[in-house]
Amino acid sequence: MKNIILLTIATFLLVYCTPDTDLKKGSEAHIREITEAIDDAVLAKSDEDQADWLTYGGNYAETRYRKLDQINKDNVKDVGLAWALDLGTKRGIQTTPLVVDGVMFLTGPWSIVYAIDVRTGERLWTFDPELEGNSAMVACCGVINRGVAIYKGDLFLGVLDGRLMSIDAATGQKNWEVNTIYDETRTYSITGAPRIADGKVLIGNGGAEFDTRGYVTAYDPANGDQVWRFFTVPGNPAEAFEHPDLEEAAKTWTGEWWKQGGGGTAWDAITYDPELNQVYIGVGNGTHWNQKIRSPEGGDNLYLSSIVAVDASDGSYKWHYQTTPGDTWDYTATQHIVQADIEIEGQMRKVLMQAPKNGFFYVIDRTNGEYISAEPFVYMNWATGIDDNGRPIEAPGARYDDGRMHWLTPGSHGGHNWTPMSYDEQKQVMYIPTAHQSGPYANMPFGFDEVGGAGSALGANVSLGAKIYYPPVIDPQAPLPNTSSGALIAWDPIQQKKLWSVDQLFHYNGGVVSTSAGLVMQGDAEGMFYIRDADTGEALWEYDVRSGVIAAPVTYMVDGEQYITIAVGWGGSQGMSGNVAPRIHPGTVYTFKLGGDAEALEKLPPIKKQYATLGTDAPPVNIGEGFNLYMQYCMGCHMNPGVGGGAIPDLTMSSHSIFDNYEQIVLEGTLESEGMPNLGEYISKEELADIRSFVLHHAQQLGSGKNPNDVMVELAGMQYLADQNPPKRKDIR
Repeated sequence: MKNIILLTIATFLLVYCTPDTDLKKGSEAHIREITEAIDDAVLAKSDEDQADWLTYGGNYAETRYRKLDQINKDNVKDVGLAWALDLGTKRGIQTTPLVVDGVMFLTGPWSIVYAIDVRTGERLWTFDPELEGNSAMVACCGVINRGVAIYKGDLFLGVLDGRLMSIDAATGQKNWEVNTIYDETRTYSITGAPRIADGKVLIGNGGAEFDTRGYVTAYDPANGDQVWRFFTVPGNPAEAFEHPDLEEAAKTWTGEWWKQGGGGTAWDAITYDPELNQVYIGVGNGTHWNQKIRSPEGGDNLYLSSIVAVDASDGSYKWHYQTTPGDTWDYTATQHIVQADIEIEGQMRKVLMQAPKNGFFYVIDRTNGEYISAEPFVYMNWATGIDDNGRPIEAPGARYDDGRMHWLTPGSHGGHNWTPMSYDEQKQVMYIPTAHQSGPYANMPFGFDEVGGAGSALGANVSLGAKIYYPPVIDPQAPLPNTSSGALIAWDPIQQKKLWSVDQLFHYNGGVVSTSAGLVMQGDAEGMFYIRDADTGEALWEYDVRSGVIAAPVTYMVDGEQYITIAVGWGGSQGMSGNVAPRIHPGTVYTFKLGGDAEALEKLPPIKKQYATLGTDAPPVNIGEGFNLYMQYCMGCHMNPGVGGGAIPDLTMSSHSIFDNYEQIVLEGTLESEGMPNLGEYISKEELADIRSFVLHHAQQLGSGKNPNDVMVELAGMQYLADQNPPKRKDIR
């Protein structure tokens, strides 16, 4: 009897208590074990263990390069879909997933976090920070988020409304949250991914299109206590400067810039070098964009459009390099910063490499900020080159101060924007998603404390040419107005030259990853995901992911198999109003591997869009007033009317029921939960009627088949009439 009892107990233990590896993977206990092990030492050595993807850029150097060759040129044709997960989301997905032993963490629109089991494609948990619909008003470029950081068992999330959150990686439960906004009267946001540096959580903010003052803050990951804060532009000189270098920076400003913040938000690029214990911050544009308004007597306006190095221990200033002195074009230096050790002219150099908006590819010494080299990687007409001191040589008329509308290249979207590039450490080649587009700039007739121009009534202070009757200045060699394209290029950072280029239909395409197998991976705006030959750019494999891609892929190992994941969701700054894929599908996570045989998701047929046919009999002056109001209140999200729309509808193609409910939607907020803000406190019924009249008139003109250029010429005359007898406008500042 005793033996029977013992045998029964043994059988029970064997069946029910023996660890089942498949069952255990992805469990709460498993996730806790694998994520709690991620500390400073593990992150510093992430290049040695290529199996996981532990940081936003793949490693501290942010190379987005993996020494993985299971998938290679010989067998890439055998890559297939392992699984696809429809997130059911709208709007843009810019996230870079993190992967730890087959558990994936990524973000979607509205700062929502997802944990997914890579082995099965099943969602493990979802965390929603519960943003309000009006949060869309505080972000220039959509309700997007670029990802989380992971450290000692916790995830760190920057939320669109300015909160920084700690989340238990195993359960998806909130540990703590802090408000990163130091001045609640200003319009801050967060869209970037936090970084871990020297045992601290670092986050910057967005908002330089509005009325902000930039900074990066370091927090204690255990409790959210602030450790240090580095301001990127000086405040009021009559008050004490927060750190000594700001006194020197203030000497490069004029006027009363601090009243509107100055700008300089660090909304994306933050890179850490553990050997030097330096953090490199990419700093954004000024507020206003136009330097003549922001700093009327000129000056370099430090540290706008700069890479700034600070001590990771206390945030103290080390050095800076400014890519665009006295920026007046929205030429941010917030784009991807990559670290490398390369030989230049027979000497090994520790360098930083960046391809910022202004169109120059920079190589600088990361120990001291010394300029090494820079060359244009796209066509430009705002500058003619770089002088021996590393300063751009501005072209005549580049500061658009002659009363005309200058179409300058690159436009405000830049020659390269936030979409990450990848550096092949072995080949010493950078793969860059580039944009080719001109932008209209004009010195608008508005004072420092006035509103006017694109998005200005909601706080935006940009220099876009909102007065379309201004005489245009067009460079025939540059992309023509209202046209654009893109290209994936391979760039030699040592010789500073292009090796190859693959043309793309639209200027807004996904980020890049490269591998030691000689492969380069990228999704594009047309809805295709490609794996290319790194030596030639030739497409070796492709897959239809149904919607345009803006995020970057990642590749990693799970149980001895190499996987590739790309998160797809169209939107973001350029995807709000434009789209070249046949149809926008819900946000979806695609994962591939050799021999993957999962069934492709259904691809819905294209939606045929038509211009509204209601029409309007409003007089020309009211249509012109409506256009000005549209530029102030609607342009920031709905962008140029009549081009078809993207993640956000083109208002000229709205249904008749939308026009019938304009007041409820715009002035009462009936669609606020979907991201359409309640503008009742900003717009009167009379002003809304003029906006409606403009939209209907524009739809009527385009729908009749008129040449779009002729339509704009007619609209320019109406706008001129309205400006001769301007409507009363509420100054909401």
